[in-house]
Amino acid sequence: MAYDFDVFVIGGGSGGVRFARMAAGHGAKVGVAEERFWGGTCVNIGCVPKKLLVMAAEYGAAAADSAGFGWDVPAGTHDWPRLIAAKNKEIDRLNGAYKRLMATCTSYEARATFLDAHTLDVGGQRVTAERIVIATGGRPVRPTFPGAEHVIVSDDAFYLPELPKRIAVLGGGYIAVEFAGIFSGLGAKVDLVIRQQLPLRGFDEDIREGLAEAMETQGITIHRGKTVASIEPIGDAKRVHLADGTMIDADLVFSALGRHAYTQGLGLDAAGVETNGFGAVTVNAESQTSASNIYAIGDVTDRLNLTPVAIAEGHSLADRLYGAGPRKWDLDRVATAVFSSPPIGTVGLTEAEAAKGGPTDIYLTKFTPMRHTLSGRTRKTIMKLVVDQATQKVVGAHMLGEDAAEILQGLSIAINAGATKADFDRTVGIHPTAAEEFVTMRTRARVVG
Repeated sequence: MAYDFDVFVIGGGSGGVRFARMAAGHGAKVGVAEERFWGGTCVNIGCVPKKLLVMAAEYGAAAADSAGFGWDVPAGTHDWPRLIAAKNKEIDRLNGAYKRLMATCTSYEARATFLDAHTLDVGGQRVTAERIVIATGGRPVRPTFPGAEHVIVSDDAFYLPELPKRIAVLGGGYIAVEFAGIFSGLGAKVDLVIRQQLPLRGFDEDIREGLAEAMETQGITIHRGKTVASIEPIGDAKRVHLADGTMIDADLVFSALGRHAYTQGLGLDAAGVETNGFGAVTVNAESQTSASNIYAIGDVTDRLNLTPVAIAEGHSLADRLYGAGPRKWDLDRVATAVFSSPPIGTVGLTEAEAAKGGPTDIYLTKFTPMRHTLSGRTRKTIMKLVVDQATQKVVGAHMLGEDAAEILQGLSIAINAGATKADFDRTVGIHPTAAEEFVTMRTRARVVG
């Protein structure tokens, strides 16, 4: 059978674009459909604009801290509309760059849905392909409690016309803590409502405790072990009713209660593509779905929901299907960051995870970074190494503090290469830096497992 395309990609985000470009470079005839904006969540309403907002908040803190270094900087006010306008300009530039990357493919600015395993409806046009790749990503979960229509989610936050003075943030995941830090750093009074006693479930316990302490120190009120019962409009404001009877008055309620795979309405049943109980596409180790000619990559599979992972999956799949063979990526120990205030960098096993495998040595340090010995800001840096006692391999590294993400990128290479604690110990540090602490931790804090 003759098809319109060798392969068609549904979704023009980071993973879909990388796959399309690589497949086209290998000689495949590629079609791509994107219904919203090229570059997907990360470029438009995710990690890139969020990092710009984090930087904006950091400038305010730096201005205040400069007094300790002899600067006399008058207290200023933040212009939220000007920040959003500058952010929009940069995102428009990146969006255009992603469009230009599609020059070697046939692109459609339309929604694509399955008619059968080889046929799609693309904006009302019938299109066929030998293979199809689903790369539609995820979307924020919108809550269903009474009054949920009065909340916004992360998609909406990047386009607020003004920054409200009082903001209630619902959720304890990375999006919640990041935006809590952004809003607080730009001058809003922030209440954070979390189901557990600490934010960031799944992260290392010492880092979770350190972040909660840091957030409270900077004025964020954390309501621990609480859930929302309802939201009531009070004039232009909102009253958040918690299940225990606590009430929070806010000008804005920001919900960050998770994300789900964006598969609704794709017509997956017509193509024989199976999903799990949460709507994510089920795939095997080679990103193949239950329909042999259909593949899925990135957040739509709800495996490891990180932009670089989606890019790696797309690149590898294109090489496997149309190139000389897949490029090898190590996805077992992927470093990640949370751009909270202060930020977090982490790679490998947490203390609790490592302890399940047997005796584990823990090295831990907590100190005031050099900058804040003069600034006077109450802020601690936490660094931690998790070491398998039998092999002495460093199986996890975790950091809370300035430049954590930049530092952990380098450590992830060492850990993925199988470096031991002795390898760390014989490495000469760069002085004076925070990073050198990772190679000067000599005293074991405890043994677990």
